Amino acid sequence: MGGALLHLVPEALERDTSFNVFSYVILGFILFFLLEKVLYWRHCHNGVCDVHIFTYLNLIGDGIHNFIDGMLLAVSFVVGIELGIVTMLAVILHEIPQELGDFGVLVYGGFGRAKALFYNFLSAFTAVFGALLGYYLSSYVENFTMVLVPIAAGGFLYISGSDLIPELHREPDIRKSMLSFLFFLVGVIFMWVL
Repeated sequence: MGGALLHLVPEALERDTSFNVFSYVILGFILFFLLEKVLYWRHCHNGVCDVHIFTYLNLIGDGIHNFIDGMLLAVSFVVGIELGIVTMLAVILHEIPQELGDFGVLVYGGFGRAKALFYNFLSAFTAVFGALLGYYLSSYVENFTMVLVPIAAGGFLYISGSDLIPELHREPDIRKSMLSFLFFLVGVIFMWVL
């Protein structure tokens, strides 16, 4: 939620009108809702899943996000080495906590640690494809990212609002519940500081 509202949406608002940005955010929300329905129908016929559907949604949203980061990095280096280095440092600083959080979501959602690490790596690897595409299509990337950034934000808002926060509400132990809430606040504050 913090990444979507404090990073992706403001970044998109710098490039496009608020009507367009929020239309794409809603579109992303709707697409992830539909995707979750399809995945749930496909994998959880009896209502019981070994792995929660939100883990797959998180991988897809993070893959899109990393793909966009790769495109932005490539375009920044095409513009100039200095801009490329600054952009690279900014991406690294916001990706480290994001990837740690994604790993936690995958483990909590039912993946084993090794599987979560592997799939998180695959999701991060989409940045390489984004960088290659961004380099070859550098003159068109900005228009493309103006659409993908708010769609990814809508996806992250859907995952956090419909899956992750309701999971936190299911904790019956007040201590664990308050500890989860504290970590939620720390995550939001950390994204705000970045």
